[in-house]
Amino acid sequence: MTNPPQNRPAPPPPPALEVPADLKTDYANVVRIAHSPSELVFDFAHLLPGVTPARVCTRVVMSPLGAKLLQRALAENLSRYEAAFGEIKVPGEGSLADFLFRPPVPPKE
Repeated sequence: MTNPPQNRPAPPPPPALEVPADLKTDYANVVRIAHSPSELVFDFAHLLPGVTPARVCTRVVMSPLGAKLLQRALAENLSRYEAAFGEIKVPGEGSLADFLFRPPVPPKE
């Protein structure tokens, strides 16, 4: 015998977001993540070829729950992206920064 489905209330809608017209947009190709028992800190940075150190442009601090929900949202959106545009290839050796910003290699003779 199976139980009849329970009528669960619908989840509340997500909060409305207001995006100011003058909101600054930053591009980051590196993120450093640190954590304590109560929060996670994401330092987003620009890494330019031949320029060190990478310049942090934005710091975001989140609760562990907020970070977990962000992880879920990223996974869902990356799945949709790959379904539409194909798999995102991640380089196997070295770091992503090494792959993107390694110095030019002269051609072999």
